[in-house]
Amino acid sequence: MSEPLETKLEYYGISPWEIEVLYGFLNSRFTVLQEEIENNDENFVSFLDIDIPLEFNEAFFKWFDFKRWEKVKDVLKEYKRRRGSRNALKIKINFAGNPKIVFIVDVVDRQWFNNAVEKMDFVIELLPHHIDPQKLPQGIREINYKFDVESVRWRLDKAKSKDNEFTFTGDNWKKIQKNID
Repeated sequence: MSEPLETKLEYYGISPWEIEVLYGFLNSRFTVLQEEIENNDENFVSFLDIDIPLEFNEAFFKWFDFKRWEKVKDVLKEYKRRRGSRNALKIKINFAGNPKIVFIVDVVDRQWFNNAVEKMDFVIELLPHHIDPQKLPQGIREINYKFDVESVRWRLDKAKSKDNEFTFTGDNWKKIQKNID
């Protein structure tokens, strides 16, 4: 029998009750590790980082159960509702894989925030096009998506390799910095 998959929650500014609700939905499929961290972004009162140890694809949603995923999205939207319309909440969801897929939800307006959370799973349809090796810079390990309120959809934002970081502008990836490790 295989060991249960582990997911990790790192957060600050989220109440024990709020974490417990999310924990309940995730714990039915994963062993959940949680850690309350120090506020590391003065722009946000609350932050939640979720590591999903599976690839972002149709198989994940079938395995996790679509209804359970809908409940997780409802919890995230409730976090935003409880914090009002200020720039109070940032959520980062990391899906394992090669490349790792990361969604960053930091939209100020609650309606757009909810829209971003609702449309996250729609990216699956575009993912094969986005991660096409012919279109990505070489050696990409991580692709970040951010929600664009102008176009009301998720957009490619950044890609990271071992040594470089790229930003997606127009239809192209452009190198933006050299990481020093």
